[in-house]
Amino acid sequence: MPSNPVAETVASLLPRAKAELTELVAFKSVADFTQFPKSESEAAANWVADALRAEGFTDVALLDTPDGTQSVYGHLPGPDGAKTVLLYAHYDVQPPLDEAGWTTPPFELTERDGRWYGRGTADCKGGFIMHLLALRALKANGGVPVHVKVIVEGSEEQGTGGLERYAEQHPELLAADTIVIGDAGNFRVGLPTVTTTLRGMTLVRVQVDTLAGNLHSGQFGGAAPDALAALIRVLDSLRGEDGSTTVDGLEATAKWDGLEYTEEQFRADAKVLDGVGLIGDGSVADRIWARPAVTVLGIDCPPVVGATPSVQSSARALISLRVPPGTDAAEAAKLLRAHVEAHTPWGARVSTEQIGQGQAFRADTTSPAYQAMADAMAVAYPGETMQYAGQGGSIPLCNTLAGLYPRAEILLIGLSEPEAQIHAVNESVSPGELERLSVAEALFLRNYAG
Repeated sequence: MPSNPVAETVASLLPRAKAELTELVAFKSVADFTQFPKSESEAAANWVADALRAEGFTDVALLDTPDGTQSVYGHLPGPDGAKTVLLYAHYDVQPPLDEAGWTTPPFELTERDGRWYGRGTADCKGGFIMHLLALRALKANGGVPVHVKVIVEGSEEQGTGGLERYAEQHPELLAADTIVIGDAGNFRVGLPTVTTTLRGMTLVRVQVDTLAGNLHSGQFGGAAPDALAALIRVLDSLRGEDGSTTVDGLEATAKWDGLEYTEEQFRADAKVLDGVGLIGDGSVADRIWARPAVTVLGIDCPPVVGATPSVQSSARALISLRVPPGTDAAEAAKLLRAHVEAHTPWGARVSTEQIGQGQAFRADTTSPAYQAMADAMAVAYPGETMQYAGQGGSIPLCNTLAGLYPRAEILLIGLSEPEAQIHAVNESVSPGELERLSVAEALFLRNYAG
């Protein structure tokens, strides 16, 4: 990166950023309080609040949101008459999954092969540190030229909508001219990217019941209706022969118009095993950014170890359905539930329960903020041009903010490039990306101020 006072400041602050991210990663702030202590999330929220106060933020508050979690808010006043920019991140994280599958402990930041490993390093505790770095660099080089609001969510990964509902109840709180969502990622390391679309999401829990209780498979198997087998039939009906998502009534043929994703690159990013084919049809970009995708997240049934020779009386599954912009998540949930009920065999009793939902999002890329970000990215990533990409994941708050503040410009950047392996074991962040994106955000705030 060419000599630049902002860039030099960010580089000098990187050791401090690593120490702070180490502290933040140590909190097991998973917002599923049936499995993880609520005190861990509360401690993480207080850490974030203290960090904002230390940077001179006023009105710092822990917001008790309707889903029982806390989001952290703060305001950093800028010059009179300046524009207002809202910076977003979230401190809650995904569960570590198989802790034995981690090379190093998930809640201990560990440097290895030039990357920092730990749950939340990229998604999205690192995003909050990115915001801090950008603001510190500006303060060291003439000051922050805009009013800054920061909101750090406590339950984004759970999809329970706490912050969305709080924002709707307090619409003045997050009002801004531009919103920077620090929860996306570059298409690949070193290629500056803004995410312009997000798929929406619905979560549905399915339960199938067939018998009053389990039965001996030798005595009753062959005639007694097996709930687990019925559930497997239902789940299989959600995919075509090529693996495409096939929910009755749900359109699944849209095309992606933008940055393309080669199958070779996708196989490498997704670490697909040799000889295993990709699923679905159309381009990779069509499949992951422009079309719905169903995923079975979990099944409740007896484990192999300790299993008895029994016909199962009950079985449950949790299904995720991602939907592209233009598809209403609530309507997609209705179609998914109707599909499950229609495809349950043998007259088995089936019940469905929706437990989470978020709408899809499409940004307006013609806004002045996008030019300000493109100019900033060109400095932070010399020789590269800012690219537009989609993201298969969901950030439900985006549509809420777009509805509340229709004139606000919304940009999505962040640290979750493919090598970060967010939501998987061995999540990590590239410190080089943290450095460059912090520079880009600082320069964007300066450019946008005019």
